[in-house]
Amino acid sequence: MDAATLPIRDFMDAATIRLISTAYIDEPALAPLADGDAERDFLAAVEGLTSTRQSRTMPLPTGLAAEELTGAAHGYGWTHINAAFCYTRATGNRFNGPDRGAWYATHGPDAAPTARAEVGFHLTRELDATGIYENITAYRELLAGFVTRFHDLTAAPAIGDCLHPDPAIGYPAGQALARDVLQGGGNGVLYPSVRHAGGQCLAAFRPALVQNVRLGDGWVFTWNGDRDPVITAGTV
Repeated sequence: MDAATLPIRDFMDAATIRLISTAYIDEPALAPLADGDAERDFLAAVEGLTSTRQSRTMPLPTGLAAEELTGAAHGYGWTHINAAFCYTRATGNRFNGPDRGAWYATHGPDAAPTARAEVGFHLTRELDATGIYENITAYRELLAGFVTRFHDLTAAPAIGDCLHPDPAIGYPAGQALARDVLQGGGNGVLYPSVRHAGGQCLAAFRPALVQNVRLGDGWVFTWNGDRDPVITAGTV
């Protein structure tokens, strides 16, 4: 399949969900001084003027131009947005190759459990490589808004192998489709979750599309010898 076969849908959602390890979460140092989102964003920008953490240069994949990345004026979470596009896996993910990352998130009424199911699958897959299912990892929700247009796989009559549950089959097909969408000027794709029945996901291909990032709930994934983690609300 190619991008030309996909319908394009207007998409608006103020609270899509992406889970990120709490090891990478830094709340704005001046946040307690803010009375609202506007003041928080202003203080985050002030912090960025002298923050060595925020001024560090991220690796730039070959398929990403520096001018595409967001800056401090984008508001809280701009470093998380950039990281999603700059730090890539050697084999890529479902809708991005190693040359360019993407912002993956869930949306709709089942956004939270879908995000947990997606993350739980990938963490378990990493533990499969060791055969030892003893681990505790804490995650925090990153909420983000979108007002854009996406290619819609949920309404496509045929999607080929791009949503195959086996990454060895699904990822190459999905990455080929993503390249076609991106090269044609598309913004990303909407697609049904492969890991949570009824769940809905998106992959945004352009950093500037991700708006109004803020923190949501915390979740702890605990493996006690079994492949299926126990997931509890909170932080560690």
